[in-house]
Amino acid sequence: MKTLQPATASTVLERAATKVKRHVLPLFVMMFIVNYIDRVNIGFVRSHMEADLGIGAAAYGLGAGLFFIGYALFEVPSNILLQRFGARAWLTRIMFTWGAAAMAMAFVRGETSFYVLRFVLGAAEAGFFPGIIYYFTQWLPAAERGKAMAVFLSGSAIASVISGPVSGALLSINALSLHAWQWMFLIEGGASLVLCGFVWFWLQSHPREARWLSEEEKDALETAIAEEQRVREAQQVSKPSMFKLLADRQIALFCFIYFSIALTIYGATFWLPSMIKKMGNLGDFQVGLFNSVPWLISIVAMYGFAALAAKWKHQQAWVAVTLVVAAVGMFMSTTGGPVFAFVSICFAAIGFKAASALFWPIPQGYLDARIAAAVIALINSIGNLGGFVAPATFGFLEQTTGSIEGGLYGLAATSLVAAVVIFFARTTPANRAPRAGHRKPAALVV
Repeated sequence: MKTLQPATASTVLERAATKVKRHVLPLFVMMFIVNYIDRVNIGFVRSHMEADLGIGAAAYGLGAGLFFIGYALFEVPSNILLQRFGARAWLTRIMFTWGAAAMAMAFVRGETSFYVLRFVLGAAEAGFFPGIIYYFTQWLPAAERGKAMAVFLSGSAIASVISGPVSGALLSINALSLHAWQWMFLIEGGASLVLCGFVWFWLQSHPREARWLSEEEKDALETAIAEEQRVREAQQVSKPSMFKLLADRQIALFCFIYFSIALTIYGATFWLPSMIKKMGNLGDFQVGLFNSVPWLISIVAMYGFAALAAKWKHQQAWVAVTLVVAAVGMFMSTTGGPVFAFVSICFAAIGFKAASALFWPIPQGYLDARIAAAVIALINSIGNLGGFVAPATFGFLEQTTGSIEGGLYGLAATSLVAAVVIFFARTTPANRAPRAGHRKPAALVV
């Protein structure tokens, strides 16, 4: 391996990292978009499946949530196999199985098959997000990964906006004796299968295999990443168990706060199309267009609150403000007609989407860098269980009471509690020497 002078090595490394991001990030963003659409598209066909298959509100809510149970249960096994088979092969496998499961949703025949396929879809998608993170660790030095992740995560915002119009447009198809909702599942799941083939031929597992990098650039990347790994191994500590992590009060608080945020996000995601339908005699495409409005507003709000938080630094206060906004919006959605409820949800979206972005710097600032990845994965896993609780609870309430008003009150109350709890969350590094009489956080006790 050729040795470069420091200034030259830095320039070559920067050029190599730029090439990597240009090569993989557009594909990863597209993967995230189709991933998100396949996850949430059932929100647009709820009324169709109820009419054609008799799947009621409770069954719909439970099925929507079962995705997250499958995802949580298979996340760890998928991560283990990812390490064994490599990111390229495993990401291709994940895309193939989730595309096939998404297409199979077109052949749901009743509640049981609906439950099974939603669970299978979650299990198939498990490992996708960690797989992308792992890929970045193999191709980019640490200084470049944060920028790459920011671009990758933009796929979620883009998907939130386009999922409604795309799904609504596909629901106008009626051909070959299939229902429109069946075509939607077949086409959107099929898009994942097509993209799966492109992933296999476009990605490489290691920089050394990339024909679009020069030998000098490959050497610079491998040297930088190997040095970072050497430093990590020198600082390596044994990983604490999940129970020991949760014994740290701060980490337990982080899990609760993110669970509260996810609860509201997925409550809105899966029930918003049904709420929009009550606004008038709207077609599926019109419902899809209206569904995009809160997410468009929330993207602007996320950037606006991020700028405010950067200028006036008090992260807990900004998270609390956004959670209060979410709570007010959710509560107000119960006080008027369907149009007023929609406007209120748009207001709530300003809060809960901004809260999800503003929250993560707090645990990142608190955690010891040596265990940060494991703890963030734990917070994310527990938080995403809100994706099970919210739709399942909403479905049960609508089935038994004829209204989701109680669920909206619950989301408002949970956001308010989280707005208070956030002030008990520390933002200082957990590895800072504790004062006399204060014990180390449990997450760092090895």
